[in-house]
Amino acid sequence: MSDFSLTLGPVAFAGFELPSSITLGGHQRLAIHRLPGGLRIIDALGPDPADIAFSGIFTGPDAADRARLLDTLRVAGAALPLSWDAFFYTVIIETLEADYRSPWWIPYRLSCTVLRDEAAALVTSAIQLTPAISADLLAAGSFATAASVAIGTPGATTAGTAAYAAAQTTLATTLTGIDGQLAAAEPGLQSSDLPSATASAGLLAQLSNARAYTARAARNLSTAST
Repeated sequence: MSDFSLTLGPVAFAGFELPSSITLGGHQRLAIHRLPGGLRIIDALGPDPADIAFSGIFTGPDAADRARLLDTLRVAGAALPLSWDAFFYTVIIETLEADYRSPWWIPYRLSCTVLRDEAAALVTSAIQLTPAISADLLAAGSFATAASVAIGTPGATTAGTAAYAAAQTTLATTLTGIDGQLAAAEPGLQSSDLPSATASAGLLAQLSNARAYTARAARNLSTAST
């Protein structure tokens, strides 16, 4: 079993569910112009991310429920946050292959298509704190309205000020509220009515995205200088 944290939307993988490896990477799209004499002119057109793939095993009494949860998210086709270690992407589940061997032992393989590399901005050393946090909270939408207002207060990104302490508290409260909504919405995935289950999956995807962006805003705020 691996010793890192891996989450995909509302699913936090644990135990045998964690993969021994995760494949990622991709290509740089190139336009190659071949000239007489063997000369070349190459235009770099931008990155083309490969699918992110991993596998594991659902075990225990809720193995079938967790496999169904992932399959419902696949059917919904929703954009989901995928994060582990220093990696953070927005993805769509392209393929789920589950090998049902017993109610408590279901190996799976998952492939996700990358929509955006959300961590790309964080590897830039010259990141501007306030715009970065504001952009994340804007992406979180109505779930983080109070946090957006708190960050807009003068001094909110300066450590040691009252506005900074208030912004930290508001972000923590926002995350707690989103976690509560996630817990309340998850039982809807167990509905035998597919449209209802799909609607619940869509709501969970929105909440998961909001939580991921709000959590990143909170991490960025914690790096504020005095």
